[in-house]
Amino acid sequence: MKNLPKLGFLYLDYVLRFFDHSNFKGWPDKIESVTYHWKNDKDRFVKEVKKKKIDILIGNIPATAYDTFVEISKELPNVRFVPSLETQFSNKSKENVTLFCKKYALSIPKTKIFYDKEKGFNYLKNKAKYPQIIKRSYGPSNYGGYFVHKADNYKEAKKLLEKEKYNPIYTQDAIDLKYSGDIRVMLVGHKPVCAFWRFSGDGEWITNTSQGGSMSYDNIPMNALELAVEASKAAKAEYWACDIAIDAKTDKAYILECATAFAAFPYIRDWICQYLMWDFSNGKYSMPHIPLFSWEELGKIDSSLLRTMRHIGFSKYKPSCDGTWYLNEPKDSFDMEKAKLSTPNDVPESIAPDKLPIKKDLNKEPKKNELIIQKINFNSASLTDIMTLHGMEENLAIEIHEYTKENIITDSSDLLELESIDEQILKTWNDNLDDMRVDINDADESVLKKIKGIGAKLAKIILEYREKTKGFNSIDELKDIDGIGKNKLVQLKSRLKVGE
Repeated sequence: MKNLPKLGFLYLDYVLRFFDHSNFKGWPDKIESVTYHWKNDKDRFVKEVKKKKIDILIGNIPATAYDTFVEISKELPNVRFVPSLETQFSNKSKENVTLFCKKYALSIPKTKIFYDKEKGFNYLKNKAKYPQIIKRSYGPSNYGGYFVHKADNYKEAKKLLEKEKYNPIYTQDAIDLKYSGDIRVMLVGHKPVCAFWRFSGDGEWITNTSQGGSMSYDNIPMNALELAVEASKAAKAEYWACDIAIDAKTDKAYILECATAFAAFPYIRDWICQYLMWDFSNGKYSMPHIPLFSWEELGKIDSSLLRTMRHIGFSKYKPSCDGTWYLNEPKDSFDMEKAKLSTPNDVPESIAPDKLPIKKDLNKEPKKNELIIQKINFNSASLTDIMTLHGMEENLAIEIHEYTKENIITDSSDLLELESIDEQILKTWNDNLDDMRVDINDADESVLKKIKGIGAKLAKIILEYREKTKGFNSIDELKDIDGIGKNKLVQLKSRLKVGE
């Protein structure tokens, strides 16, 4: 196939990769990779892109690198960024989501943003209608609701803000959520390809699966889909996601979040890249055909299986006999479209004061431990704990949490069995992980047999030896057990310990 653009993946150190070569199945030419290494890497990055003669750079840019890549894009005027920097404007902060929605008259909850702390507290004390939803505005949006809080009165709001020191103060009127849930809508080419309700967990108010909530793919209201499509078109997004609230009293839809960065099963990323191949080739590749509400049927498949499914395709309806010519294919209210190219005028003006101290903080290289609340042991960590790890995505956190139900993790390398994890990702997490080795004197058979390298047979032998010797004084005593040689002992030392 002639006259195809030169593609490149835009990667960043310490950031999970949304796309790779497997998503671009059938693309005939080599796809380059260019990795941004943070610190003062802008000039080198620009030179590498030029040297590799890349026409289109594909990849999401994290909040902490957004301003840097705005500058990089100016030095690469002939390179198309996908999504564009203008489209990714909302990725940077909650404030940017609000500015985007206001610019394009998209429905959002009443939102106030204060860079003046005194004015913010005055509003919360004298004018705000409670409950209020208070969020950390700047930084990544994919931390499972960890930086989203509900305040039922001024006293709670003031205490929260004094503790968290969020700047600016970003506060919204809480929506009385229909069914105590909100809706995630994912779109490709402005067409909804997946949508589901997210319901709050027992005793929780936040509707996020990483906080213990549940999901349902059924009965997604049309006005939620219409609002998501409207936002996608306003953003000129090749791919997009919205979190939408439906008011329980009025059924009105409101955007809570929207961005190009979101967790998605591999088959959805395949659809995105099939669409991009159609776009980049000017129609020489086929546009994916994804029937509206197909997610209702796909959602019946167990999530552990869905994560392994790749390159799912649907054909358009074709009658199988003469009589069926009188039957119509179910009406699809939305067509997949080519996203328009962005321009600098698409971006709303910032309301942030130019000399605000936080602007300096945003341009710093992200620290690996800046989000860490405590050392994490995967075997006992909640989904919320896992979501605080640097670069973590909701879908991956759930996958790790599910993995621990069948396995005991004693070393982070155990997670290399998961397709989404590589050694570079583990390296960014290791400083924030607790000692996960298992105390050999406390573990029962159900625990020992789940540890990598032990299994049911050896677990039973170890327990028999422990009972006979009345406990281990040292892990080295394992060498006295038949079948445990020098190499096996070294392996078990990395997984077992005696006492704390």
